[in-house]
Amino acid sequence: MGSYAGVVEDEPIWRIVLADDHSMVRTGLRALLEADPRCHVVGECGNLSRLAGEVDGAKPDLVVLDISLGRENGLDAVPALLALASPPRILVLTMHDDPAFAREALGRGAHGYLLKEAAAAELIRAIELVMAGGTYLQPQLGAQLARHAPTPAERLSERERDVLRLLARGHTNAEIAHELFISLRTVEAHRAGLRARLGVHHRSELVDEARRLGLLG
Repeated sequence: MGSYAGVVEDEPIWRIVLADDHSMVRTGLRALLEADPRCHVVGECGNLSRLAGEVDGAKPDLVVLDISLGRENGLDAVPALLALASPPRILVLTMHDDPAFAREALGRGAHGYLLKEAAAAELIRAIELVMAGGTYLQPQLGAQLARHAPTPAERLSERERDVLRLLARGHTNAEIAHELFISLRTVEAHRAGLRARLGVHHRSELVDEARRLGLLG
């Protein structure tokens, strides 16, 4: 890590919880982070079921979160962590180098995404940026995401996809409202939003988009 002799005493101390299912990884991360006097590890967790409780009790400023927590997906914890009375910042630290994971993590509300192969200094830089209120994405993944930016259709929410699927199958607005347990006005709003976002004006075009997204089976 190198020396942190230049860090002044009044710089912030970041309270950190480590969420990783490998105890040796947590031990290594704790040693690495606490070599920086700004970092103080206040808790560890190795499974998803205990994570929200651990964070709620420890009240950390930051959670360093792995995606793979045993057989569970660590990203499933992000919404619950952000809903806590004192929500932490969240930095995903993982071996998954597929940019789709990075897109999902940031889409769910994580504040940073870094690969475990990164140098220790890069981890500290990521924490600095995240704790300053920014978002950190490992540069190589950022470049890949820029080359493969999702289309407007690929950015549709699950509810929008449901409405699009039923529209493409010929259902009326009233039938869609009944099927999805939503109001007729909500269906009409979704329908107008789909036309605007997808740039389509005819039902045949909606059918084409639904088929392209694999919504018609």
